[in-house]
Order: sequence, then C-alpha cells, then structure tokens
Amino acid sequence: MTPTRHSDLTSRTLAVIMGGGQGTRLFPLTRDRAKPAVPLAGKYRLVDIPISNCINSGIRRMYLLTQFNSASLHRHVSQSYKFDHFGAGFVELLAAEQSFNSTSWYQGTADAVRKNLMHFQNTPFDYALILSGDQLYRMDFQKIVEAHAANSADLTIATIPVTAKDAAALGIMHINSERRIVRFVEKPKEPAVLDSLKLDRASYEPLGIQSHEDLFLASMGIYVFNREVLFELLNNNLTDFGKHIIPGAIENKRVFSYVYQGYWEDIGTIRSFFEASLDQAADWPKFNFFDPPVFTRPRYLPPSKVNGAAIDHAAISDGCIVTRARILNSVIGIRSVLQEGSYLNKVVMMGADYYDTPARAARPENQGVPIGIGAGTRIEHAIVDKNARIGEGCSLSPAGKPSEVDHPLYYIRDGVLVIPKGAVIPNGTVI
Repeated sequence: MTPTRHSDLTSRTLAVIMGGGQGTRLFPLTRDRAKPAVPLAGKYRLVDIPISNCINSGIRRMYLLTQFNSASLHRHVSQSYKFDHFGAGFVELLAAEQSFNSTSWYQGTADAVRKNLMHFQNTPFDYALILSGDQLYRMDFQKIVEAHAANSADLTIATIPVTAKDAAALGIMHINSERRIVRFVEKPKEPAVLDSLKLDRASYEPLGIQSHEDLFLASMGIYVFNREVLFELLNNNLTDFGKHIIPGAIENKRVFSYVYQGYWEDIGTIRSFFEASLDQAADWPKFNFFDPPVFTRPRYLPPSKVNGAAIDHAAISDGCIVTRARILNSVIGIRSVLQEGSYLNKVVMMGADYYDTPARAARPENQGVPIGIGAGTRIEHAIVDKNARIGEGCSLSPAGKPSEVDHPLYYIRDGVLVIPKGAVIPNGTVI
C-alpha cells in the first residue's frame, strides 16, 4: 500500500479519545478494566483502533479520557505508544481528578472534555478531533479535517448512512444540499418524524451512495471542532455532546456532515462485541486488521505451537499451545493453552497475561486447575476472558438458559456465556 501523504491540517489537529463510563453494557468484560482496555481480536485492545486510525492519518497528539478501572488501560497505553524524542507525538491518559473547580466525576462526554480544557489549552492546535474509544472502524481522519476546513465549518460531524431499522436507535442528522446539518433528532421513534429525516435520494450519487433503500444519516460520535468554537460551546454546564451541545450548535454555528461509508460497529454490548470478534475468523472479515496496520503493544511472543488439531475458520494469536484440539469459528488470544480433546465452537478466548506453572496452579484458590482449557472440555457460544482456568471434562454453553444470568462462576449476557477474567471452573463442571 502506498503511504498516505499527510496534510499540514492533521499536524495542527489534537485528538481527544473518550474512554467511556462504567461500561455497564459490556459487563462483566468491564468488571476489572476500562471499556477501551477490553481485549479485541486475540492480541489488541479496543483503544488500539482510534489510536491507530490517528497515527495512520498523521495525527500524533492524543489525549485519552477515562475514569473507571484505568490501571490496565494506562499500562497498555504506556507500554504500546512510545514516540521518539525528536517529534511532538504523545498518547496521554487523563483520568478524572478533583480540582479547585470541580470535585465530581465526568457527567457526560462534554463534561469530560470541559474538565480537561486546562490541559488542552497548553497544547497548540487549530482543530480538536473528538473520538469514541469503543468503536471498530477504519477512517482516514485527514479527509474529515480537510472537508471541515474546506467548508469553513465550526463543527463537522461524521455520519454514516443507515436504514430505518437502525435509525431509531441512533442520533439522526438531516442535511441540506451543501451537506450542512439543519436538524438533529436523537433516537427518532415516531414514524412521521423518522420519515421526515430521510436522506434526499438526489444526494445519493453526489455522496457516492449506491442503494435503493431509504437511508438516514446517523451520527458516529466523531466530531471536528475549531479550537475557539470548542472552548465557546463548553463554556456552560451542559454535560453531553449528542444530547446538549450538538443541537444548540446546529442553530448557531456552521455545522456540517462528513458522510462515511464503510464498516463501522459500535462495540457497546456483549452481543455486538461477540459478533464483531468472531467475524475475524471469517473468510473475509468486515474489518481489516492487515493494511494499514493496527498498532498495539509489542510482546515478542514465540509463534503458536500446534501439536495436532482440527481447525476450521479460526484466528489464532501469538504464543499459543494447542494439543489435539478442535477449533471452529473461534478467536484464540495470546498465550492460550488448549489441552488434548478440547472442543471450541464460536468462542472468543482472550488468552492469558502470563504462562502458568504447576506450582501456581496448585495453589488452593486455583484448585489445581491451570490457566487455559482442560482436556476433554467443550465450550460453545462463549467469551472466555483472560487468565481463566477451565478444568478437564467440562461442558460450557448458554443453550437452554435465560439470556441474562448472574452466577458465581459465570454470566450470560445477550444470550452469550461469559467466563470472567481469572475465573476458576472446576473439573467436570456442566453449565
């Protein structure tokens, strides 16, 4: 692939990545970590997506805002993104903190940015790029910043065409012939209201849209602000960009839409995370991790070792040991160990942070169960979080159970079985 020549505009752009709140919809994956730190595709973290998009777009200055369980996120970012001393690049994590002006936690996306303006004011930039930390997509941010400048916009919002089925759950923008946003409705439910927000079919060809369906422009939660406009719009107590800041800006500022067409997935629920992860085992995944690269922490692990196995549509990460196992439609994370006769079908296995030892496995709290999947164990339709110890002869599946279950050993969310981080599943367990 020919390297992209980055414009001067991206060098004058500061990225602010929202780390999200408690991540309750991704629980229990967010029980012990911030949402952007959730492992993805065997060897990455969710936060690697927006950071890599920035780096590949020529944006090298990034702040990451977070407030919940930020220790593992801070460790990952500090070990992954090291810029040289002769450049101006950085990825800096800003956790919620008390100050003389505020003693509360972030109350929303706009409030999180507002409480960190003192840090941003010390950084020279002309444009602020606001991003979400829990979306899976690939975008050249140079194009949206260039469109923003060409339109002399105060604010540009990235939008994606969606059908009526999806529009009712998203914030919908209505644009004029200049692509200026003239109306915004959050999660329109009334049929008449939704119908009034349809994208004019005459604009399909100029926008490069090839579809015969009625389409709507949904906000992607990606914004480009002029520096002074950002400070002005946050000079109040409003807490959320989508609910509060954007509607007011549309009335008083030059707000434009940048229409993106491509794969985009909001990783907000266990079901969406599960399906997006398993898609990496498909013949042609919807999201391409190959080119340009998605960056992450370099671990220098050995190649995976397979001592006989039947593998059909699987993505297997570095440093795994697989012994006469059967793996179907699954993603296997770093340092995963699968013992003889184990069977995985539609499983997202996140792997381990270290290789286990017999002495550690023998500790009373680990019940003699080593990290990984024990011999003769079957697992279907499940997420196995990091450092989980699953014993021999187990059978784990959500089949026949309610879609939402809390159990001392496991959880079920959106019909997906989740074995939490560090869990110990004794030999012979049947779920």
